[in-house]
Amino acid sequence: MPKSLKIYIGILLLILIGIMAIDANRPKPINWRQTFSLNDKIPFGLYIFNEEYEKIFNPQKVTQFGESPYEFFDKHYDFVDYQYDIDGTFFYVSNNFEIDEESIDEIFYFASHGNDVFISCNDFPRQFEDSLAFKMQYDYEFQDTVSFSISGNDAKYEPFHKGINAMFFSEIDSTLTTIIGTQKSESGEIQANFIKVPFGNGNFYLHSQPIAFTNYYLLKDNYKYTEDVLSYFPKEKDVFWKIRRYQNENMIDSPLRFIFSQPALKWAWLFAIFGMVIFMFFNAKRRQRVIPIITPLRNTTVDFTKTIGNLYYQEKDYMNIIDKKIIFFLEKIRNDYYLDTFNLDETFINRLHQKSGKSKEEISELIHLIKKLRNQFTATENEVVELNNKIEKFYS
Repeated sequence: MPKSLKIYIGILLLILIGIMAIDANRPKPINWRQTFSLNDKIPFGLYIFNEEYEKIFNPQKVTQFGESPYEFFDKHYDFVDYQYDIDGTFFYVSNNFEIDEESIDEIFYFASHGNDVFISCNDFPRQFEDSLAFKMQYDYEFQDTVSFSISGNDAKYEPFHKGINAMFFSEIDSTLTTIIGTQKSESGEIQANFIKVPFGNGNFYLHSQPIAFTNYYLLKDNYKYTEDVLSYFPKEKDVFWKIRRYQNENMIDSPLRFIFSQPALKWAWLFAIFGMVIFMFFNAKRRQRVIPIITPLRNTTVDFTKTIGNLYYQEKDYMNIIDKKIIFFLEKIRNDYYLDTFNLDETFINRLHQKSGKSKEEISELIHLIKKLRNQFTATENEVVELNNKIEKFYS
């Protein structure tokens, strides 16, 4: 390996190590993305809630499921007795409502059989608004800091000031719907953000501030508000928590995702990849034993032809040499220009002139010489030389 290449590689390694060291010591920016993922420890993930839900819901039993509500509840429905073999509260928390239409129908059917449904989302689909007689509205003058309150509860909760949802329940059927919780912005406007709507033999609890369940607020004094919201669950019934598919705590995440979630493993992985690239770079050249050089067999055709030609020339058999030269010449004309050489007439001379592009006079002299020599019984050495010169001139 050239010495200069080693120097360049060394400089490159030092630069990479310096970049990695600077990046490792640099404070990481806070990720404020609202993922609502059970595995995310960022402010707006659900890691803390997922770790503490058993204590929060105690003594209720909580079942997490990743499949759609239709798939989950359909397995527990008895089509003979027209009843579910489970009862309790359907629980769902997310920034976006990601439940399909078939599952929505199943949720309503589950509630109509005397069960409860709790959903905390930034918005609700039209089917909910139509079936439960409410409307939602976006507050375009929404303030950054909002205070929440719960009806019949005099507790003073810490204000919420990050990630707040600007949607609220603007219209409800007051004969059926109960407003459980409200929010009050800095402007002083009070808006409903938590309602209870009866449906069949059960109830819907709809909450428009899912941010209250995230890590950021559960680690602050705001957790008291979250506990009071969940206190409306019937204590004697189980809770069925719909989570995103493959996020169950008992399910194993992708190994690569886990590696990149741990800084130490992430850097170990990157160093391994970098080392592999360096190894491939310096070992890309194929290694094998030296292949011996084999001298190809000589083409003896030319030597053989020279030997035969010398034999004829020494025997002064000039006519035989002329006959063979004429035969070889006409054969080459047939192969190169696809011309019939049976009649060496004026038509042949014109066609050979057109196809070869050679001088018509030279072609005419060569053809006349061939015809002349064909009619002789003997030939001289000069005639052999003349014929050879004219043929070589034709191909020059």
